[in-house]
Amino acid sequence: MFAIMGITGNVGGAVARTLLDAGRGVRAIVREPAKGASWAAEGCDTAVADLEAAGPLATAFEGMEGVFVMLPPIFDPSPGFPEADAKIAILRQALERSRPAKVVVLSTIGADVDRPNLLNQLRRLETAVAELPVPVTFLRPAWFMDNAAGDVVSARDEGVIRSHLQPIAHPLPMVAAADVGRTAAEILQEQWEGHRVIELEAPQRISPLDLAAAFSRALDREVRVEAVPRERWEAEFRAQGMRNPLPRIQMIEGFNEGWIDYPDRGASARKGRVALDEVIAALLGTKAR
Repeated sequence: MFAIMGITGNVGGAVARTLLDAGRGVRAIVREPAKGASWAAEGCDTAVADLEAAGPLATAFEGMEGVFVMLPPIFDPSPGFPEADAKIAILRQALERSRPAKVVVLSTIGADVDRPNLLNQLRRLETAVAELPVPVTFLRPAWFMDNAAGDVVSARDEGVIRSHLQPIAHPLPMVAAADVGRTAAEILQEQWEGHRVIELEAPQRISPLDLAAAFSRALDREVRVEAVPRERWEAEFRAQGMRNPLPRIQMIEGFNEGWIDYPDRGASARKGRVALDEVIAALLGTKAR
């Protein structure tokens, strides 16, 4: 049996469904009993635990052939990442107590980068878990294609997407969340020793222009890209309610300037299967053309 954190989200849900399809047992870790009902109906064991206390989480991990762990996304962290550090400490305690047979950690592209940016939270996670004497795989997926959910309204209603990723013709490593979950499930069923890193991106890199073209195909209308000027980013993010937008800005600059990438530009990365058109169509509730 495999214990899955984040099972109510896109990635965790894909991990669980892939394992269930393979006939493997799944323990759904949920914050509230009601959130586990649908998974119990599919034959999953359920455990109520979260990153607020190590004890229940350790109990959920005990006796597992493997566990899939992740941090909840913290897009607006306080300076110094205290929120992430607190959750990382609890996760490490739970893993130390339970000692599952193997661990797959959802990390990120850029976790190897020490320059300040939002993804440093996952670097800290990797550092903490790397000290554990159990087999660990750090799965480092690329930028999620599914982040284009934020462009759906403007693409549909105005025929435009507004991009902070620039230049707009610059292709970046991206991947579908469904591929991340599927790959994590496949890794859980593998055998390995020690600690390793697996990178994951789509077969082709994707630019903002490619995103707009996918929206155009799905909507059957022209969708263009507007590059948001750098000097407007902070005010825009603060207007959205962010208190500390600097780490997010630094992360975007890392992608734009190329210092957030895979060390060998993805040559050794595993490749996803889900096409951009499928992701965009799903976000719009249409069929891929």
